[in-house]
Amino acid sequence: MATRPTLQVPLLALPRASSDDAITPSEANSLNPFLSAPPSACGRSSASSASFFDDAEAILRPDPGTEADFLVSDNPFAFSPGQLNKLLNPKSLQAFVALGGLRGIASGLRTDTASGLSVDETMVHGKISFDQAIHSEKAKDFDGASSSSNQSAFADRIRVYKKNILPAKKATPLWKLMWAAYKDKVLLLLTAAAVISLALGLYETLGAKHEPGAPTPVDWVEGVAICVAIIIVVGVGSLNDWQKERAFVRLNQKKEDREVKAIRSGKSLTINVADILVGDVLHIEPGDMIPADGVFINGSGVKCDESSATGESDALKKSGGDYVMRLLAEGQADVHDLDPFIISGAKVLEGVGTYLVTSVGVNSSFGKIMMSVRTEVEATPLQKKLEGLASAIAQLGASAAGLLFFVLLFRFCAGLPSDARTSAEKASSFMDILIVAITVIVVAVPEGLPLAVTLALAFATTRLLKENNLVRVLRACETMGNATTICSDKTGTLTTNRMTVVAGCLGGLDFGEDVWSSLQTEDLSRSIVKAEQQRIIQSIALNSTAFEGEEDGKPVFVGSKTETAMLQFVRDHMGMEDLAIYRANSTIVHFLPFNSKNKYMASVIKLASGQYRLLVKGASEVLLQLCSTMSLADGSTIPLSSSKYHDRITAYAEKCLRTIGLVCKDFHSWPPTGTASKTEPTVADLSTLLHDMTLLGIVGIRDPVRPGVPEAVRKAQGAGVTVRMVSGDNVVTAKAIAVECGIFTQGGLVMEGPVFRTLNDAQMTDTIPRLQVLARSSPEDKRVLVAKLKAMGETVAVTGDGTNDAPALKTADVGFSMGISGTEVAKEASSIVLMNDNFTSILTALMWGRAVNDAVQKFLQFQITVNITAVLLTFVSAVSSSEMQSVLTAVQLLWVNLIMDTFAALALATDPPTEKILDRKPQGKRAPLITINMWKMIIGQAIFQLAVTFVLYFAGAKILGYGEERRLELSTMVFNTFVWMQIFNEFNNRRLDNKFNIFEGVHRNNFFIVINCIMVGAQIAIVFVGGKAFSITPIDGIQWAICIILAAFCLPWAIVVRLFPDAAFEEIAKTVGRPVVVMYHAVGRGMGRLAQKLSIRNKSKDRSNVDVTPEIVVVTPDCGRKTDFIDPEKGC
Repeated sequence: MATRPTLQVPLLALPRASSDDAITPSEANSLNPFLSAPPSACGRSSASSASFFDDAEAILRPDPGTEADFLVSDNPFAFSPGQLNKLLNPKSLQAFVALGGLRGIASGLRTDTASGLSVDETMVHGKISFDQAIHSEKAKDFDGASSSSNQSAFADRIRVYKKNILPAKKATPLWKLMWAAYKDKVLLLLTAAAVISLALGLYETLGAKHEPGAPTPVDWVEGVAICVAIIIVVGVGSLNDWQKERAFVRLNQKKEDREVKAIRSGKSLTINVADILVGDVLHIEPGDMIPADGVFINGSGVKCDESSATGESDALKKSGGDYVMRLLAEGQADVHDLDPFIISGAKVLEGVGTYLVTSVGVNSSFGKIMMSVRTEVEATPLQKKLEGLASAIAQLGASAAGLLFFVLLFRFCAGLPSDARTSAEKASSFMDILIVAITVIVVAVPEGLPLAVTLALAFATTRLLKENNLVRVLRACETMGNATTICSDKTGTLTTNRMTVVAGCLGGLDFGEDVWSSLQTEDLSRSIVKAEQQRIIQSIALNSTAFEGEEDGKPVFVGSKTETAMLQFVRDHMGMEDLAIYRANSTIVHFLPFNSKNKYMASVIKLASGQYRLLVKGASEVLLQLCSTMSLADGSTIPLSSSKYHDRITAYAEKCLRTIGLVCKDFHSWPPTGTASKTEPTVADLSTLLHDMTLLGIVGIRDPVRPGVPEAVRKAQGAGVTVRMVSGDNVVTAKAIAVECGIFTQGGLVMEGPVFRTLNDAQMTDTIPRLQVLARSSPEDKRVLVAKLKAMGETVAVTGDGTNDAPALKTADVGFSMGISGTEVAKEASSIVLMNDNFTSILTALMWGRAVNDAVQKFLQFQITVNITAVLLTFVSAVSSSEMQSVLTAVQLLWVNLIMDTFAALALATDPPTEKILDRKPQGKRAPLITINMWKMIIGQAIFQLAVTFVLYFAGAKILGYGEERRLELSTMVFNTFVWMQIFNEFNNRRLDNKFNIFEGVHRNNFFIVINCIMVGAQIAIVFVGGKAFSITPIDGIQWAICIILAAFCLPWAIVVRLFPDAAFEEIAKTVGRPVVVMYHAVGRGMGRLAQKLSIRNKSKDRSNVDVTPEIVVVTPDCGRKTDFIDPEKGC
């Protein structure tokens, strides 16, 4: 049987086991208070199939294309970024050994694995060679850093290894956006037609002979005007895109911003993720997203999910760097069991520890991946839906334009025999026909629809960020508007997450806000003997992941709010000394972080007597079941009175207090005989030890309900959104908080997680509609609840802060993670991050989500109205004209198009929401994009606008008494009236319901006011100075009054339309519209089949000219397809 390959390590590559270099227990604990005996790990290494090499230079040789990473001028450190990258490209124990192991790497990076980088470092004095670094004892000859007031912090380190930031994804240059907008086929076609028209006009002006005294033709003006109009349309549209991209770049920078815990100058502190440097020592704990590559120093039971970086889905256990080198030196380890590598982008699943950073930014594994896969912002579902609608509208418009072109073309051809004009004039007339037809297509193509969504989303996400909602996934913004249910966490979301110990029972003594005792918290320490106080302090200070830091120059505890509250309690009332010193003077043998499944955390310490003490802290009702005795204030123990503590737990819960239990048990050895874990002999299997424990006491922690939450819950319920609370607290506490928040109402149901998970599918369907509080729930309970709600047709929003909440956050339609208390894994799984952890911010997201959907529908209502009127007006007037000219020229239509697609999108997509937006129920997932009410306004306004325009065009001369000589004035009035109707109709479209106040909140939308002022100003200027370009003439005051008054009638007409019953309109629309729909589908199918046949014919022609090689597929003997080849002998 073949033996497994092993990795041989020369002793010279390891730190010598001298008295100076040996790791003592106190040193080990100073590195991390949660240090356990180094466990074995199941990580994999590329070294698994290779024996040790003698040439370090060979294993650290640059790969092709990476040579630049190995060349650093004036490098004061021993290693280049390229050499450090060899650790993880892929994982390489050979490279780890070649660099001198953990100590060699730390020495070469001029850092310390215990105290981290110096906060005073600027320039680094001297140099350390590669050989000196891997023989780490020689590093003592060098100073780690120097301080200078003239140099920026960590100047040399940043110069050599860069910062932990990726180059910002640059917004697309404006000229590229303009070119992309201009490449539209219709615009290119219109440009070609305009250029031909311009050429013919110039020929008529400059090349043709004119009668003496005849005015000089200026037909070229229209060609120039069309070109200018195209430039304006392209410029305005691309400017909007440019602003939108810049907004999203800023949002992405904010999205990647977070804090991490580091050790610098021996103190734990929080730093921004962008400030992480090579040589930093970072803390890791469950829920963290690894921010940079590195080597594991030490810790307890750390397991990482590296699937996002390596594709390995297993939880990979990490081994300390020194531990790995020692085992390799002893020749006792199988390399498959050793993994000291921490990969950026991985998620910490279990355990706590520290690691040394070796690569950051573009040099890290995650940085390289992110740089290679940068993509554009994905279109949201609403954008995609609108693109389909825009395509359908464009097809109808193109059909109308095609029909118009051929009708005019036949008339033009029919009149040629009797046409006495010159060839140039005939050609110019033909080009006019073509230009009008193409312009109808330009007007019909509603390119403003996707733009309106983009603008609304950009505006909403920017404003939401100011209101503490960081939108990570764009589609969440529009989806949130239609949310029908919210499943909210309690702690930190409904409550303030500012926890304080206000009551409890320690050593058998009740204190604080307790119904059984008047003992004040301040008197507690005088009533409990010192030995018992020490047990209580140990159970809180040594069984915690929180640490001491600084905030505004004052010492504070940093970490879980529950843990910091308890640490503050023992500091204030139990006389605990400095936390770091207390931990440094204690020997922590094993640490088990909090697990939401077990609902407790545990720590094992070695006592001065040589005994070991197991300390457990967690949910009081869970730990109470593990105890058989309780300790008293004098240090003695008596049999536990469970009923007494059950009464207290219930009483505290009814007062909305979270109860935490403290229990312990002493052992003569660790692990106790017969309890060692099969996978880790140095660690005990705790499940066999958690019985007959001693209860030290319970404490009640108050976390008050956030101000404004009950009101926000009431508003959400008024908006048709059901709010449910999903909490890990016991049922009494959860119900009390739910009542205070207004979540639990009469007829509602409170259920515990263990009961909920036993329900079958039918029972869940019956139960969930009444379920308002789910207590003692696990993350899996939350995920099942969310999945079932979605299956029942609900649009579900969920809040979560823990790593185990990630499945529920991913399952939900919209996942909200907590910006303050949430883990990085939870944030990564969420769609929106609540920067202030406040439930009221969810209501803000709901309002803005509805505002986005409303903005799109407002613009859609406006756009389709203009589409119908402009296309029909152009078609009818051109066909009925003896000169085959539309009442609206190409330049005029382009101005209308600019109003439709850009100005209206900006104006209507930026209406901020008001509280009244919550007065209606959410729209269902299958609700139509264009509602009956919208169709009523579209058809009603289209009828009014067409009626006014046709009357003015066909009968205006008779009504106003105009002769043929004033025909141009009448055409100007038609154009002016048409544009003013669009401006007034924009106000109509600010409402989607049947209410009359269209000016409500208009003063809050500066965009709307400014853009309408621009449109009004531009229209006035066009009429007065547009002249030849727009084929119009200035009009007098009476004519202006006629235009504006006629146009203004669309406002009272809108009231008439709104008064018309929706049900009656729906019946009429079904009767009249059914034949149109049938005809549209028939034409669509016919055109589709024709296009398919043409496509098939073209493909067959192409194939006939190409030699076709049959596909060959190679398969495995079981006919499973492996590659793109065929084995002809297998026949499969």
